[in-house]
This record gives sequence, structure tokens and C-alpha cells, in this order.
Amino acid sequence: MNLFVETPQIGTTAAHAAVAAAVNHARSLGITINAAVTDGSGTLMAFLRMNGAFLHSIDIAVDKAYTAASFGFPTSKWSGVIGDDELLRIGLNRRERLVLFGGGLPIVSDGARIGGIGVSGGSAEQDEACARAGLQALGLV
Repeated sequence: MNLFVETPQIGTTAAHAAVAAAVNHARSLGITINAAVTDGSGTLMAFLRMNGAFLHSIDIAVDKAYTAASFGFPTSKWSGVIGDDELLRIGLNRRERLVLFGGGLPIVSDGARIGGIGVSGGSAEQDEACARAGLQALGLV
């Protein structure tokens, strides 16, 4: 009987490259952000805060990465998942670390979910664009 399974995870070098690329994209947009990468289990692997980025956005960026890694789809897609289900929306809003707005993307390589990237500091669209730049730096978009 096999007592453990090996799970592909994002490596440290790749995680750092992704947050650096997200920050570089934020500079091109003229915004300041916090960027985080988690592994597939939602454990923080890399984090980068730009000078002047909102302090509350630190945890939001980490939680966006955590949410994207744990569910495997962009955090911006939650409105479509919830739809008109008011009880689901209320219930999900009470879950710690679950982010229901844009800026978090899963990191998928060769069909395996290996992590998540989350960005906070701009609009939801800007945050997602910065996260996507992180994925592009890894050759995943």
C-alpha cells in the first residue's frame, strides 16, 4: 500500500519570477501592488510588496492566490459560479480567506495545478492583468 502521493508544486525560482513579473507589469500600468504565489496547497511560496502598496492588500493578495490554487479557476469567475443564489453568496462571504473578486489565477502546468498567483492594489481587472503577466513569465499563458 502506498502511504503517500507525490504532487507537482511550483518551485521557488518560478514563484519568485512570477511575482517579479507581476510587479513589473504593475509599474507599466502606474499602480502599486502586492503580489503573492502559493503552491498547490495554498502555502505561500513568494511575496513581493511594492513601496507604497496598500497594507490591507497584503492579505488580500495572499488570499487571492490561495483561493485560485484551491479551486483551480480565476477568482473573477466567482460571480458566474454564485449566479443569483443569494444564500450561496452570503455563505461564501463568511468563509475566511475566500476571495470572490478578480486578481487571483491558478498556476497550471502540464495539466497539473501547481499553485496560484494573487495580486491586490489596483482594480480587479488591473490585478488580474498583473497576475497574468506572472503566468506569462513562466510560459503558462
